[in-house]
Amino acid sequence: MNENDLVTEPARAAVVEIKERRSRFIASLDVAKSEDEAREFIRATSQNHAEANHNCWAYRAGAPKATEYFSDAGEPSGTAGKPILGAIRKAGLDNTVIVVTRYFGGIKLGVRGLIEAYGKCASLAIEQAGTTKKRLARMARIVVPYEHQKTLLSRLKEIEVDIESLKAGYDVAVTLDVPVPLSLQHAAEELFESFAGQGLVSSWKWSGPGS
Repeated sequence: MNENDLVTEPARAAVVEIKERRSRFIASLDVAKSEDEAREFIRATSQNHAEANHNCWAYRAGAPKATEYFSDAGEPSGTAGKPILGAIRKAGLDNTVIVVTRYFGGIKLGVRGLIEAYGKCASLAIEQAGTTKKRLARMARIVVPYEHQKTLLSRLKEIEVDIESLKAGYDVAVTLDVPVPLSLQHAAEELFESFAGQGLVSSWKWSGPGS
């Protein structure tokens, strides 16, 4: 498989808590495949810790064209969101959102202490979550007459599309949901258009992202 079709993301959600000079730092991590998912997680987590002094966050979401944002949420500039994002980058992660909540314990940590605490807490959450590689793909929905199904599947296999993971529905024709790796998208489009032009495919369209 083409390495460009793979994205590294957290294997699972995670929550980690540490204490630094009486302050509690709680890192909440989850998978976020879009900015909307990331911001909803930030909203929900901040609401769960509404009594905290700070809910600082960072995310990197929307691979393959990932968008990054972070917030210090009232901490001194550059001491919270940036080290959280730094931990995400260091781990080579995409589709990741982390909120680090701080309950102030009465002792100031200083700039360096804050940077180290937020970065450490985020890194521990990443370590607990683990990582996994997921395939980047677009889902193509193809309606093909029964008599041409084997020909289409054979041609898809020739251009190295994994036909083992497709889903099929049977009615008056066969409807195939085929995850096409991004690196093969152009070749697949040419194949589908060619089949459609020859009347071998009734219709096709991109129906959404793959998994």
